[in-house]
Amino acid sequence: MQFKIVVLPGDGVGPEIIEAAVKVLQDVGKKYGHTFDLYHGLIGGAAIDATGVPLPPDVLKVSKQSDAVLMGAVGDPKYDAPDAKARPEDGMLALRKKLGLFANLRPVKTLPMLVAATNLKPEVVEGVDFIFIRELTGGLYFGRPKKRWQTPRGWRAVDTMTYSEQEIERIVRVGFELARGRKKKLVSVDKANVLECSRLWRQVAVNLSASYPDVELEHMLVDAASMRLIQNPKHFDVIVSENTFGDILTDEASMLAGSMGMLPSASLAGVPQEGVRTLGLYEPIHGSAPRRAGQNIINPIATILSMAMMLRYSCGLARESQAVEKAVIDVLSEGYRTYDIMDEGKTRVGTREMGELVAGKV
Repeated sequence: MQFKIVVLPGDGVGPEIIEAAVKVLQDVGKKYGHTFDLYHGLIGGAAIDATGVPLPPDVLKVSKQSDAVLMGAVGDPKYDAPDAKARPEDGMLALRKKLGLFANLRPVKTLPMLVAATNLKPEVVEGVDFIFIRELTGGLYFGRPKKRWQTPRGWRAVDTMTYSEQEIERIVRVGFELARGRKKKLVSVDKANVLECSRLWRQVAVNLSASYPDVELEHMLVDAASMRLIQNPKHFDVIVSENTFGDILTDEASMLAGSMGMLPSASLAGVPQEGVRTLGLYEPIHGSAPRRAGQNIINPIATILSMAMMLRYSCGLARESQAVEKAVIDVLSEGYRTYDIMDEGKTRVGTREMGELVAGKV
């Protein structure tokens, strides 16, 4: 089969982790007889440097015409100034919005050989396996008004959290559908004791639950959820939340897997279905880590596993996706580690070497 993949390395360590993932992708193509036509484009700080905007129009156009987008990471300290006219993250947010990618899937799994890499007791993290669904195109990140202005009494700023019934229903439905295929338990995270958006969120979730009588729905306040993720992460199987809460909680949840370098993500425009191909954006959950760029030390596994999700959801290649996931486990089982998951008696390797090792196992 033949696929058109847009590759956006981004900033900082993005090009290194993308190079490792592309190496694995190319080896998958060779072994299984597929052709992956790669279009390399700019996004984030690299795009601002070259074109003046964080998401060039040609990148958006070709992304809409592709089978999938594989992205590294965006972010550059030189654009962190409060008065910066353009920010690298604006490109990522715009791409998600323009492609209609409202559902972000982030699987969290503690692999047996990485239990020691976490900061929690083994009995707490052993067997952790859940999936986090984050609403991706609404809430505080996109609401209007969003501005800063000066008053006679000093500066003020406002960000607006806004959600419609339709936006909430479509993301919660993704949660119910995924829960139906797993342990039939869905935890909906909100802040309904304070926020009107969360009260609407909870109401919509309750109404929709009538269509899923086989799925147990549990409501959990975001502060309680943040505690439970560390106290008893095995309580969860499928979690759904709005944009900001999901962004924060999944970073916390990455520690259950040992490192942010272990967590992949897929951003989709609907409910993922086995064998049904859909346009998606695939990227690790971590940032661009500019201080570590060019040192060949960053863990590329999250990006490689994101690419495996791409094979499954956007290319319809479940067998090949499983092969990549198994290759990662095999390499880790043989004792190879990047610095972030390094343990006594293991063999430390760099970004490039880890990519080559996984590619050799597919």
